[in-house]
Formats: sequence, C-alpha cells, structure tokens
Amino acid sequence: MIDGDGYFGESVAAGYDESAAEMFAAEALDPVVELLAELAGSGRALELGIGTGRVALPLAARGVEVYGIDMSRAMVERMRAKPGGDAIGVTIGDFATAKAEGRFSLAYLVFNTMNNLTSQDAQVDCFRNVAEHLEPGGRFVVEVGVPDLRRLPPGQNAVPFRVEDGRLGFDLYDVATQSMSSHHVRVDGEGHASYLAVPFRYVWPSELDLMARLAGMRLCDRWDGWTREPFTGDSRQHVSVWEKPAG
Repeated sequence: MIDGDGYFGESVAAGYDESAAEMFAAEALDPVVELLAELAGSGRALELGIGTGRVALPLAARGVEVYGIDMSRAMVERMRAKPGGDAIGVTIGDFATAKAEGRFSLAYLVFNTMNNLTSQDAQVDCFRNVAEHLEPGGRFVVEVGVPDLRRLPPGQNAVPFRVEDGRLGFDLYDVATQSMSSHHVRVDGEGHASYLAVPFRYVWPSELDLMARLAGMRLCDRWDGWTREPFTGDSRQHVSVWEKPAG
C-alpha cells in the first residue's frame, strides 16, 4: 500500500472526481441512485468504499439514511467538503472487516470496488461482514465487471482500457491467481509524466454467488446494468443483488 489510506491517498483523492467525471454524469448516476433508493425503502443503507460520496450524497438527498465505510481518510475528506457530506457517518477501515453501528436494509459496493479486495479470503470476509450488518430480508448489491479474459490472446497478459492524448491505461492479468493490476500513465501539457499502479483481484459471478451462500445469503437478481438489462454471456459487467433470509 502507498500509505494508511491504501492506494487512494491524497495524491489520488485530489483528482479522483475529475478522473471519473463520466461516472458523475446524470445519465450514469441517476439509474444507480434510483435502484438503490428503491431497494433501501424506508431503511438505512451502508456503502462500502464510500469514497468522495458520488453515490452516497445523491442517495441521501433522496431521503435514505446512508452510512459509509472507507479506508481512505483523504477520499472521505473530499466528501465531507461537499454539501450534505458532513451529515453522513463514516467508519474508517477495511470494508471487509470494519463495523458500522446498527443494522441496514441495504448494503452496496459499486464501480468495481469489490476488486479492491485483493484476495479471495478478503472477498469472502466482505460478504460475511455485510451479512452481519443486514437486517433479515436485507439486500446486498454489487456492481462489478465480468473478467475480460476473452480479450487476452495466447501469450498476452495486458488489456488497454484507455488510450488517448495524455492518458494511457491498461490492465495486467495473472490468470493463475486471478490477480490483476491497473496501470495509469498521464502526461500533462508540459510533458511531465505520472504513473500509478493499483492491484486488484478479479472475480467471477458464480464465485460471488458461492461467497454469498457461505455468508448465508442467496441471489435474487442479476442484470447487465442499473437499468435492469438482462445479463447474458456477452455482458461485460453485472449488477447483482443477494438477500439475507427473512426467517
């Protein structure tokens, strides 16, 4: 890790919203908030990896009581500086194990953040931690990509995801361990370059279902995206919902 904030310390937090600007756009964000508000109902919502509040703030503005867990103080400070950010409670810690007070009708983990847990054990612990926080009948929502291995020809372990003026991004895969890393190269107008590499662990939908079962939850729904398009063999991402039994 870079420091106590993990890989999302001050140097990343300072430009995070700008770097992910397309995810803050209404066409990307509104369907997320709409579905999460529906699933939360009149209950409380727990966001794992709350970050700068991209989802938490508009969800709270819809009248949902939101609480967050995040390792990065720098990211949370950015949320605190935004309107309504100081009203959202946050536990600083690893969302695979850190605890929040009370129980929730909804927990959610979006924008591929499940992959920030870099071991299978940590991902299993995350499901168990969520199950402990949920009320009976509560839901856990995860948005994460389907591993992009079909884009890897024999002998290649790199997949580019951004190639444009001044920015280059590519993922490196180790198919034997399901580990991967995202690499970000930026060159400013004066020719100064910066480089950041962040490790991840990719995970298959069926593997997530087994983790849910180990935590006592069951799959309710799986869609291609937030507007509930059908999930198919060609889907490159999924939004999945698991439920903690009511009984």
